[in-house]
Amino acid sequence: MSIQLNHTIVHSEDKRASAEFLADLLELGTTTFGPFVQVTTANGVGLDFATAPKGHITPQHYAFLVSDEEFDAAFTKIRARGLTYWADPQHRRKGEINRNDGGRGVYFLDPSGHNLELITVPYGGWPTR
Repeated sequence: MSIQLNHTIVHSEDKRASAEFLADLLELGTTTFGPFVQVTTANGVGLDFATAPKGHITPQHYAFLVSDEEFDAAFTKIRARGLTYWADPQHRRKGEINRNDGGRGVYFLDPSGHNLELITVPYGGWPTR
């Protein structure tokens, strides 16, 4: 199958602040592209941050598959910034990480209230052959 997600628009209260928040956390770069500030993941998916009017942002969920080393680096930054984090998407297990599927995962909010997730193992575990 050759279908791939290329990009999506992430509505934000401040496109630059939100893009730089994510880029700094995940050690990625930002690019200004037309009216957007873009963060591109290793698999080429562009997150195009756009400023939306206050009150017009519906919080979304964005999950990032990261290596153990990337998780450690990002989680260190989450704690150093004093960000609230949870082990679950319902935000019931505050101050914890999860160990789902033999990996680690954590949820936290970006500056516009989007629910971001870092996981080290895909849901269901790594495919076996």
